[in-house]
Amino acid sequence: MEWSKEEKACIWTEIVSEKINKQAQLLEKLHFQESSLLKEYLLEIELGDVTNREGHAAKVYFNALFGKKFTRNEENPINAALNYGYSLLLSSFNREIAANGYITQIGLFHDNQFNQFNLASDFMEPYRPIVDELVYQMMPVKFEKNEKHTLLKIFEKEVMLDGKRELLVNAIKMYTKSVFDALNEQNRFLIKFYQNEL
Repeated sequence: MEWSKEEKACIWTEIVSEKINKQAQLLEKLHFQESSLLKEYLLEIELGDVTNREGHAAKVYFNALFGKKFTRNEENPINAALNYGYSLLLSSFNREIAANGYITQIGLFHDNQFNQFNLASDFMEPYRPIVDELVYQMMPVKFEKNEKHTLLKIFEKEVMLDGKRELLVNAIKMYTKSVFDALNEQNRFLIKFYQNEL
């Protein structure tokens, strides 16, 4: 609660910028030309993302991955898979936030009074493209037991963080701690974002 609005906005800007960066990297990896538009949005981000570059990037990104008619509020197997994958990430972030002695309800950007996990919703943003890539590879036509098992494989994924190969759960632990360090030290450069390259 003692974190200033300015500091929260600064850290949120770093987090959302990294999310768009990871989205652009995934589109580039999959040879979608829309990656260049996301890179432009990155250059336009202002403090606290007051111009909602994140929202603009999300629309371009999801339309590139899943088609022009795709929206995140439809009930379909793709959204069911995305939501399930995001819930797995959210639970991991909630666990790490609590383990660090913080409460999950008060977020940096997310502030829905009915969301008990606002802070985890903030922290997990750069990790969403890991789920997105897996769902893109699956392109599910149904969402049942087998699809859930496939999504659980995200926890077998390895990423590079701080110059070392780490399992996703360890990367989440290190990253979460680093965001708290950045907030408490008022130094955005302390945030340790993962890299996909192994």
